[in-house]
Amino acid sequence: MTAGRLLVVDTRTGLRHLSRERLVDVLRSGDLVVANDAATLPASLHGTHVRSGEPVEVRLAGRRSISTDTTDFTAVVFGAGDFHTRTEDRPLPPALQPGDVLALGPLSATITGIEGHSRLISLCFSGSPDDVWSGIARHGRPVQYAHVQTPLALWDVWTPIASPPVAFEPPSAGFALDWRTIAALRAHDIGFATITHAAGLSSTGDVELDTRLPFDEPYEVPVSTADAIARTRTRGGRIVAIGTTVVRALEHSAMRDGIVHAGRAIATGRLGAGTPLRVVDAILTGIHEPGTSHYELLRAFADDVTLSAADEELSANGYRRHEFGDSVLVTATGH
Repeated sequence: MTAGRLLVVDTRTGLRHLSRERLVDVLRSGDLVVANDAATLPASLHGTHVRSGEPVEVRLAGRRSISTDTTDFTAVVFGAGDFHTRTEDRPLPPALQPGDVLALGPLSATITGIEGHSRLISLCFSGSPDDVWSGIARHGRPVQYAHVQTPLALWDVWTPIASPPVAFEPPSAGFALDWRTIAALRAHDIGFATITHAAGLSSTGDVELDTRLPFDEPYEVPVSTADAIARTRTRGGRIVAIGTTVVRALEHSAMRDGIVHAGRAIATGRLGAGTPLRVVDAILTGIHEPGTSHYELLRAFADDVTLSAADEELSANGYRRHEFGDSVLVTATGH
């Protein structure tokens, strides 16, 4: 497992500090660990707003399917600059309107709509899907934030289990995994399965727009994973999600009848305080700031007093935050 620290948050046993390598020690025989195997796209595209001639950065943020047939996306647009400037301090783009063309390296995209905010757009790339994906691969760079000042290569944002390239930012909880950890899970009779979820942006740099995060995100649950979850629940084992995207996908899939169904769908809405958890018993995740959508999701697992105490403990002990930082394991109250 990638070197790191782990804070275990459980209302029954209190707070415990461990090496992240000891994750297996706090799980139980018969549990099932579910991770997101999405690889990260180079979703940051620099170019020009053709009508004004001004520079822009387009951060792809969503699409309606994980299929590669689509050339339609939602995106957040910034003005001149790059990740070296804090997202909150980035200049606004020129005024955007439907019909505007964005020249993005080898790609051309037309704005097809303004999605309730001046910087959130829908766009359609010109050309065949193969041409579009090839252009994104050649011209795009990983979405990056100012807390990491060295440019990231694409492989820096792929987790060890990364497979289909569908995420717009890395499902970063998965950085805690490696193949030795997965082998250790199986050696302790702990199952392992994956889903694919197109993880979206974690920040837009705009307070109003951030309140809409997470955006709707497509996902796919394989038949093998749905079956493994059903077997685990029948046997009394727990479902342990690696990251917020896994929780969103599984809970959305089971929203209708409490059963995780195989297939593709789109996770909508927010999970938070008062949200009933039908599937997931515990979550391994990074360390999120209070007020963010990721932190809000943790409120479905534990009350505010518990989470506040955990946050104070993390700060007092110098745990690393952000996507390449340390981890917390939060067990849902009563699970």
